[in-house]
Amino acid sequence: MALSVSAAVLLGIIVFVLLKGGYVRVGSALACTLFGFTLAATGLAPVITSGLASFAGLISSL
Repeated sequence: MALSVSAAVLLGIIVFVLLKGGYVRVGSALACTLFGFTLAATGLAPVITSGLASFAGLISSL
């Protein structure tokens, strides 16, 4: 659970910086956010979560 909160905070900061820098507009950010929530409700969500956990384990072992 701590990993998912950290990932959410990190991705939130990245989106905020991209919005402030003008690289991404609000509409695009909202569309990506809605896509993420929609993707999380599909059967692919456990695979994505597993992949992120594996990647985090790989990073933490370095």
